[in-house]
Amino acid sequence: MAAAVASSAGTQKDSSRFQLCVIEGDGIGHEVIPAAVEVLAATGFVFDVNPASAGWDTFTRHGTALPDQTLDMARDSDAVLFGAVSSPSHKVAGYTSPIVEMRRRLNLFANLRPTHSWPIQNSRPGIDLLIVRENSEGLYVRRESSDGKTAVAERIITQAASERIAHVAFRWAQQRQRHLTIVHKANVLPETCGLFRLTALGVAGSYPDVTVDEMLVDAMALRLVTNPERFDVIVTTNLFGDILSDEAAGLVGGLGLAPSANVGIGLSPALFEPVHGSAPDIAGKGLANPIAAFLAVAMLLDHNAEPERAGLVRDAVTKIMRNGPHSPDLGGTATTQQITIEIINMVKSANMVKL
Repeated sequence: MAAAVASSAGTQKDSSRFQLCVIEGDGIGHEVIPAAVEVLAATGFVFDVNPASAGWDTFTRHGTALPDQTLDMARDSDAVLFGAVSSPSHKVAGYTSPIVEMRRRLNLFANLRPTHSWPIQNSRPGIDLLIVRENSEGLYVRRESSDGKTAVAERIITQAASERIAHVAFRWAQQRQRHLTIVHKANVLPETCGLFRLTALGVAGSYPDVTVDEMLVDAMALRLVTNPERFDVIVTTNLFGDILSDEAAGLVGGLGLAPSANVGIGLSPALFEPVHGSAPDIAGKGLANPIAAFLAVAMLLDHNAEPERAGLVRDAVTKIMRNGPHSPDLGGTATTQQITIEIINMVKSANMVKL
């Protein structure tokens, strides 16, 4: 089947076709996301592109990092492919992280961050784990105050959200190696982490086929380095999941190989993204590693019941990891475009055989 992809900007959308909201964001998002769209098309998946904007550049032009039009476009689409944004590390009046806001506004409460080994020199062997991160609360609710001398941040943990994310994690464990690790810090935070821990353990009774253990987050940070092979599915709160997933990515080659899915329930479109940032130091130079964005596309295909096409992308990535070419972050000299062309050619070749 031939690929069909078109931009629907300014035209009437065809409701019978898959609608993909594409948000490049800032920095290298403008390089890796168009490349990912090309790879998605190479699989033969039929879709329309609905472009939208978000990020720091959007904020400087329009006074908001996430325009209402972008949210409307995302809601009207079947999925969102998101690049990377440049968020300031200091407070800027009127600025809110667009990815955090999109997760909240679209009710994308579960963040799925897989990590597995690759056939490259700087990847630990034997790793195949999934971090299921609660996406809607914790410290990321951004309820902060300061009088200039004392700053306070509220950490919100609810039984409902903890139960919801625990069910997601247990269902993923059932599809994998049937082992779930609950990560918390209940010994120091007995109310918030304690509630998360007890709720997740309570959900375990509904999944007798899954082996459950628990671990303090500092112990998990150590064990991820010393014995990552032992883990299957890890479920944890928002901040802990954010940090641990970056640590896990460092074991297998870095954030350039780390994809992510943000999912909810009902009619909310899922959002897929590379975990890495906007990398302004290399933006526009053709040096960005697009593999994380390609793997995000594979997650999108899996989520939309296209496992064969997802496999085409992952197989091509595995081959390029084994044989090259590699981007500079992996010790190579290949450009974003060179890697993209190699992946597309492999996907198209395999597509002709398999599909």
